[in-house]
Parts: sequence; C-alpha cells; structure tokens
Amino acid sequence: MNIKRLAELVQDEPVFTSSLLKVAGIKTSQIELQLVRWVKAGYLLKLRRGVYVLGKPYRKIEPHPFLIANQLQRGSYVSFQSVLSYYDLIPEHVPVVTSATTGRPEMVKTPMGSFIFRHLKAGLFSGFRQVKIADRQQAVIASVEKALVDLLYATAGSDSDGYIEELRLQNTENLSADELRRYAEVSGSWKVKRAVEKILKSFNRKVTGGR
Repeated sequence: MNIKRLAELVQDEPVFTSSLLKVAGIKTSQIELQLVRWVKAGYLLKLRRGVYVLGKPYRKIEPHPFLIANQLQRGSYVSFQSVLSYYDLIPEHVPVVTSATTGRPEMVKTPMGSFIFRHLKAGLFSGFRQVKIADRQQAVIASVEKALVDLLYATAGSDSDGYIEELRLQNTENLSADELRRYAEVSGSWKVKRAVEKILKSFNRKVTGGR
C-alpha cells in the first residue's frame, strides 16, 4: 500500500487507528513497518501508539480537538473548562482540551496539541452525549451542566466565593438549575452542592428554576 491509497482509505476519518488498516486486510507486520516509515517521512502524524492523523497535503479534513481527545482515550468525554468555553459559559479561550475518564489521569502531548484526562469515579460518569462539532465530525462531550459540576467536583475549594467569582460565568440563561442540582446530588459532594447553590443564588435563579 502506498500513501495515496491510505489517504483514500481514511479520507472520511480525520483521526484513525492502525486497526482500520487491519480491517482492510493488511498484515499486522506490514502495517507497523509502513506506519513507522510514513511517520518519518511526514506523511502521517502519530498522536499516540496506534492513533494517527494524515499529514499535509493528504489531510482533507482538519480534525477537531474534541474528536482527537475522544480517540486518544476511548471511553472518555470532553468536559470541564473545555465544554464551558465551547458553549460560551466562560469568556476565556481554553487551548488545552480536558476530558473526564474512569482510567488513569494523564496529559498527552501530540503534534496536534496537548490533551488532559482527569479521573472521575465510575458513579459520576454520566451526563454526556455525542454531538456534531464540525462538518462530518462528532464527539462525545458533557452537557454544560455536567461540565460545570465536573469542574466543581475536581477542583479544591470550588465552593468558595472567590473561586466562583473567578469562573466569570456568563450566558447563564443556558443553564438548567434542575440539571445542576441533579448532577450535584449524584456527585455526593457537599462541596459541589454548596457551590451550585451559590452559583444559582448569584444569578437570582428560583429554587425550582429550569432553563
């Protein structure tokens, strides 16, 4: 197989794994050797073992960072400040994508940027769905309420007035008070519950308010 044939094979996959080539009937030994050669030649970018992106000019679709994050750690979902920024709940641009995982926490540095994975216990692994993030690209990300609760849960002192003020939350009409309280309850953390109530109070939300 040459690089042009590979580009044709994965043209609809902005991020692909070496297992895709095995499905195409290529012998495993040949795949590994060829991938090493293509990476050295710059035809491919290796994101981590077994995960690749086509190099330019063969790349027809620019992979969204959220899609890359999903592929770097299967079973993870994008959350925390990354989702809050994506939905314009905080004013800052967040250059590093942060995801939740039940696996080990890690930072993965790739030619396409750095990606952080923060551990959450299995009981908190909910509130995410697959959404369209770009043309022909979908990624698994948290709802905005779950992203906020994940952040509050994983951050020390998140129930302090100072921390809540530093978040500079905006466009809060897009938040559901009911959903925030539900995820806070699921977290089992009094810190999170206090933080959520302070956030809702700061925006004069009714106790039973929805969107």
